[in-house]
Amino acid sequence: MTAQAQPRPIASDWEWQESAACRELPTEMFFYTDGERGPRRKNRENAAKAICASCPVLQACRKQALTLAEPYGIWGGLTEEDRQAILSRNQKIGSESFSTAS
Repeated sequence: MTAQAQPRPIASDWEWQESAACRELPTEMFFYTDGERGPRRKNRENAAKAICASCPVLQACRKQALTLAEPYGIWGGLTEEDRQAILSRNQKIGSESFSTAS
């Protein structure tokens, strides 16, 4: 059985990153390290969210992270937990809409 080649990402889907406020910042600001908990994690997340708040591509970043169900890091001002809550809520709403339409 031969492996099928996966399509390459479309560059235009990611061009917004060129204008991102986080582009030149250390990735550690946006992704937690093993063992990071409590106030230290909350402070890092708040600092990252502050950068996102003034970012010119906030909405594009957020949309991409939600579309791809990005599992890690701060994207578009949202933590992993924020995104999971949004996606779960949207999934629940979608399934309720489907069941009422039946």
